[in-house]
Amino acid sequence: MAYIKFDDSKVSKFVQANELPEMQALVTAADQELRNGTGAGADFRGWLTLPTDYDHEEFARIQKAAEKIQQDSDVLVVIGIGGSYLGAKMAVDFLNGSFYNSKPKSERRGVQVVFTGNSLSASYLKELQDFVGDRDFSINVISKSGTTTEPSIAFRIFKEKLIKKYGQEEASRRIYATTDAKNGALRQEVEANGYESFIIPDGVGGRFSVLTPVGLLPIAATGADLNELMHGAADAAAAYQDADLSKNDAYRYAALRNILYRKGYVTELIENYEPNLRMFAEWWKQLMGESEGKDQKGIYPSSANFTTDLHSLGQYIQEGLRNLFETVVKVTKPPYNVDIPMEKDNLDGLNYLKGQTLNEVNDKAYEGVVLAHNDGGVPVLTVEIPDESEYSLGYLIYFFEVAVGISGYLNGINPFNQPGVEAYKQNMFALLGKPGYEELAAKLKKEID
Repeated sequence: MAYIKFDDSKVSKFVQANELPEMQALVTAADQELRNGTGAGADFRGWLTLPTDYDHEEFARIQKAAEKIQQDSDVLVVIGIGGSYLGAKMAVDFLNGSFYNSKPKSERRGVQVVFTGNSLSASYLKELQDFVGDRDFSINVISKSGTTTEPSIAFRIFKEKLIKKYGQEEASRRIYATTDAKNGALRQEVEANGYESFIIPDGVGGRFSVLTPVGLLPIAATGADLNELMHGAADAAAAYQDADLSKNDAYRYAALRNILYRKGYVTELIENYEPNLRMFAEWWKQLMGESEGKDQKGIYPSSANFTTDLHSLGQYIQEGLRNLFETVVKVTKPPYNVDIPMEKDNLDGLNYLKGQTLNEVNDKAYEGVVLAHNDGGVPVLTVEIPDESEYSLGYLIYFFEVAVGISGYLNGINPFNQPGVEAYKQNMFALLGKPGYEELAAKLKKEID
């Protein structure tokens, strides 16, 4: 029996019975491209075998570093952007709940973990400095090059704060760098100052890097079980080997979303019914959008958090333009449950819920929403996981990673590059007066004027 339950029954009105079997030949070809390295972007398939083929010595060092951080720090400041931030933040929220950083130390498994370097907001950075205050803290700076603008600025500022508090020598012992093995500005700084460092593997792109040191150190700092996380991903890797669509739900998901895309369903909403999965949606949006949005093609990845967004986006989903479909990530057994109390006067009319729990009500909301949206012309897919454990998270991560690899090849693009990401950077550098961008700066100035 599959660990993840994939329910595609609510696309039967939109996909003919013959369509999925007829995708099998294309899926088999995409699988061969992915597994044999004959497809575009083959050098960035390291994530495929990562759950079992990783540096175990480095893995042990990550766990020891996390223990040291837990012993000498109250806060870990994680500095990174994109894949160097979203995966770790997603996992911290998924595994620890919405209010992890607000809990007293006695109720947390590890240190508070906060994130910066993911925007250019002075207000956010100042507020984060105030949050850290005079407490003991460490830094995990994550950057392949060490020159990405947002994290580089944040690192300068928090490094200065660290040095002022502890002095250069002790500050260097509290900085953990996750970067390239040999090259880049951050690697040079590591060698010059003796920071403990971890490697971003060459064959794993940023959006696939959560199960590398990029994600593992921040996750471990919260006290999470890294062994179970990797165990779940390894079991998923074994489960999703067969290209047969009747046996491989990750491939089936990839095939169905491509069938829907070709019918004009060009927007996919990833949805949840647990608020601590909101960052999972943010991680998923980068994974899907950066992998598939190129060559003027690709499904647009969006998200909604239910039941909250039913009171804002629900009207559009129900009756708006019929170009979207939904993928729900559902948790069978959330970590907590709450009984609904009775009231004598019953002014709010809720006494009919006598004997039911909030999780039961949430489940019925899910069922009602799926039926309503389906009747309104929206295809709905459901990916259901048993719980919010490390094992389940590892399994879920791999499900979507392998699905997007297949999905990209089905759509005839390279799912592992991101050539369009650099365009805004060039303009920003020119407008800021970075050396070497004078010609572009002059051109942009004329356009602005």
